[in-house]
Amino acid sequence: MIHPTAIVHPNANIARGAEIGPYSIVGENVTIGAGTVLQAHVVVNGWTEIGEECQIFPFATIGAASQDRKYYGERAYTKIGNRTTIREYVSIQRATGEDQVTSVGDDCLFLAYVHVAHNCIVGNGVTMSNLAQIAGHCEIGDSATIGGMAGMHQFTRVGRYAMIGGASKLTKDIPPFFLIEGNPAAPYGLNSVGLRRAGFSVEERNEIKRFYKHIYDPKLNVSQAIETMKTEVTTEPGREIIAFLEAPSQRGILK
Repeated sequence: MIHPTAIVHPNANIARGAEIGPYSIVGENVTIGAGTVLQAHVVVNGWTEIGEECQIFPFATIGAASQDRKYYGERAYTKIGNRTTIREYVSIQRATGEDQVTSVGDDCLFLAYVHVAHNCIVGNGVTMSNLAQIAGHCEIGDSATIGGMAGMHQFTRVGRYAMIGGASKLTKDIPPFFLIEGNPAAPYGLNSVGLRRAGFSVEERNEIKRFYKHIYDPKLNVSQAIETMKTEVTTEPGREIIAFLEAPSQRGILK
C-alpha cells in the first residue's frame, strides 16, 4: 500500500500491510513494521526502525540528523516501538555518536509539534501533549505525562508515572510518581489520579506519599531523605523511588 506519489528507496524494508501515504518520503536505511501507517507528507530517513501498528500523521519527521554541533553524519539510530501515535509536525531526531540511539517505546502518544531531540530515551506509554519539547539526552520513564509547552533541559530525567504540568520548565530530575508544575518547576504532591487509574494499591500510594514528604522535608537533604526511606521501605514503588534518587544524575533532583 504505497501511494504512487510517495518516494520510497528501493532498499527500505517495508513490511507487508504497512501503508505509505501521498508525498511521503522513506529513506534507504528505514524499516517499517506491519500495520504501520504513514499518512501524507511524512518524512522518515536515517537509520530508523518503526515498529508495528503505529500511526504517523502528516508532516511528521522521524530520523532526521540531530540538531547538534557534535553530529558529523556518523551512523546513529532512531527507534520507535509498536502502536505509537505520532501526530502532525512531530520531530524525532536520530542520535549523535557512532551507533548511538534515540528511542521511543510502545504505546506512546505524541501530540502535534512535539520535539524529541538526539539521544533521548522515552519509555512505554508516555504521553506528550502539544508543543512539549525535550532536549538531547533526556530520559522519560514509562507512563509519564508531559504537559503542553513543557520544556526539558538536556540530560534531565523524569521518572515513571510522573506528571509534568503544561508550560513547565524542567532543569532538574523528577522522581517517579510525583506531580510537578511551573516555571521554575515546583513539586505539588503525587500524581494521584494516574496512580489510582494504574491500579496502585493503597499501601503503595501511602508509601509514595510518605516518601514525597521525606524528599521535600526542608530539614533533610537528599542523602538524609534516602537513608530515612531505606529504614521504612516495604513496597516496590518505594524501592523504585530510592533507586531513582541513587542513580547517576547530571542535573540533580528537583528540591
